[in-house]
Amino acid sequence: MLLTANNLSKSHGLRELFSGVCVSIDDGERIGMIGPNGAGKSTLLRMLASREEPDEGTIRSPRGTVTVYVPQSDNFPAGLTALEAATASALKCAATHGDQHEAEVLATVILGKIGFDETRMAFLADKLSGGWRKRLSVACALASAGGTPDILYLDEPTNHLDVEGLQWMEEFLLYGSHDLSARAVIFVTHDRVFLENCATRVIELSRAYPEGTLSVDGNYSEFCRRKDEFLQMQARAQESLANTVREDDRWLGRSAKARRTKAQSRINESADRRAELAGLAERNSVAAGASAGIDFSASGRKTRKLISAEGISKSLGGNLLFQNLELEVVPGECIGLMGPNGAGKTTLLRILTGELAPDSGTVRLADPKPRIVTMSQTRAEFPKGALLQEAISPLGEKVRFRDTEMHVKSWSRRFLFRDEQLLQAVSMLSGGELARAHVARMMLETADVLVLDEPTNDLDIPTLEVLEEAIATFPGATLLVTHDRSMLATLASRIVVLGSPDRTPRVVTSLAQALRALGEFEHAANAADAAARSETRTAARNAANAAAAPATAPVPTPAPTPAPAPAKPAAAAANPAPKGKLSYNEQRELGGIEASIAAAERKATEADAKVNDPKLIADHVAYAKACDALSAAQSEVARLYARWQELEAKRG
Repeated sequence: MLLTANNLSKSHGLRELFSGVCVSIDDGERIGMIGPNGAGKSTLLRMLASREEPDEGTIRSPRGTVTVYVPQSDNFPAGLTALEAATASALKCAATHGDQHEAEVLATVILGKIGFDETRMAFLADKLSGGWRKRLSVACALASAGGTPDILYLDEPTNHLDVEGLQWMEEFLLYGSHDLSARAVIFVTHDRVFLENCATRVIELSRAYPEGTLSVDGNYSEFCRRKDEFLQMQARAQESLANTVREDDRWLGRSAKARRTKAQSRINESADRRAELAGLAERNSVAAGASAGIDFSASGRKTRKLISAEGISKSLGGNLLFQNLELEVVPGECIGLMGPNGAGKTTLLRILTGELAPDSGTVRLADPKPRIVTMSQTRAEFPKGALLQEAISPLGEKVRFRDTEMHVKSWSRRFLFRDEQLLQAVSMLSGGELARAHVARMMLETADVLVLDEPTNDLDIPTLEVLEEAIATFPGATLLVTHDRSMLATLASRIVVLGSPDRTPRVVTSLAQALRALGEFEHAANAADAAARSETRTAARNAANAAAAPATAPVPTPAPTPAPAPAKPAAAAANPAPKGKLSYNEQRELGGIEASIAAAERKATEADAKVNDPKLIADHVAYAKACDALSAAQSEVARLYARWQELEAKRG
């Protein structure tokens, strides 16, 4: 057992997050932690990782247990490269003894093992894409533990990752990267596919369960099955106990004379049953109301085409995002947009809705213009300093939804907000609460087209499922940008896949086809990168050879000015080295130099292969020596080429 936690409790101010929680982590486990927004999942994870103290309870691990924690936000100091950030973390590792060189070697090895090449190591950490920042966060955590911690804690590792980043994270948790791995992993996530693929045990933190948690061995499908069974059993237990309490009430309702003759123990047992029933009723109430009530209002418009795009293309900053896209948006259809971060998904949404003009092609909106309701991924539209009440009810204390007027308190409760939160600043809301506030505002607007840009970020699983149902039953059109593979598989009738090497989007009809297309794009991009790196190395070698030639060529010794002589041919005058003046040893050297170059290049190739051997990379001392050997071999190749040019020039 790597960790045992008993009776953990935590409160924020007057609000109790959880109490009586017990968690254990065993060798080889990959534990997914889920729960409704505000249940305290991230707080509990920080407690287990010794980043926060519980109000009550104990956490015990065997002596010498090494743990690392990767927070939800990937924040790095401005100006630091990826290698410098990882080196700073490696300095904390006991194995480096605080030595800067040792820490840099360890950081280089770990970054290399999780996919960073030398070029990307030199990138500024805060300028990396979301997927590569997450890899860097993992690398920094691993570097602080020498690469192999006992427990790895991950808080929302899938947030803001594109499909490539999600697949890398899954493979890393399942198989490690070379020899980088943890003995056990516990992660907080709302990504259902990620849970399905990675978790060996799922723990839900919720007041719907006794002691605050439900733990099930298996993946997410198994958890859902066992959860349904448990909640049904808990509901039946409430019904049975309620019948018993009603019998108690009848018994206690008899005359005072009759009650005095009854045993005091039965009266005490009745009180215990009443308290148990109250607890069961509260837990079942939480289980029944654990998700927001989401339902979008459509205008009922009968237009066949809401948006029509013909041959549209767009570039930003000189970078071509996409070209030649043909797309029609019709009522009753959900169109998904997928692609790597930076491929232009949000830009395409803005073009389709008329907010941004394409560079070429045309976008036609139906007449009259369709009513478009947008939820952006930045969640930044609310006025600065606005209160929650103002954000979800901009016209006062009353809201009108589908011709029904209600008070803002009733409206906010539908989205799981407490009454006292209405006077709380929007800036103080959690990510999940902010997402629910945006949905509450959107539902007050009648729409022909819903534009949802990463709506799943920070939403808990029950709310995700209700959001899916609301989109599925929305009679208008939906444009959906998300990396939630489960939502795309459930809702999208077509998926526009961006990021192809030629920047021409591919429109497919299933998630499987979209993932296959993204894999093909990535393979083509990797092949192009490899070719570019090979070309760069060849050019660098040629440049080194050219630079070495004049440096090693013999410099003529100045001589006294001779008497005038007949003019020589221009070609001969331009050649500084005398023709045919090779010595016997130089002639032998020139005769065998091609064979020497071939042997040196073979040696350099072998040294390069050794540097990239995963077994060698595990030993950073041997790896450093191999790098030195590769550098020496490459220098010898350059020296031989330079010598060959020198001898050829001398021979003429």
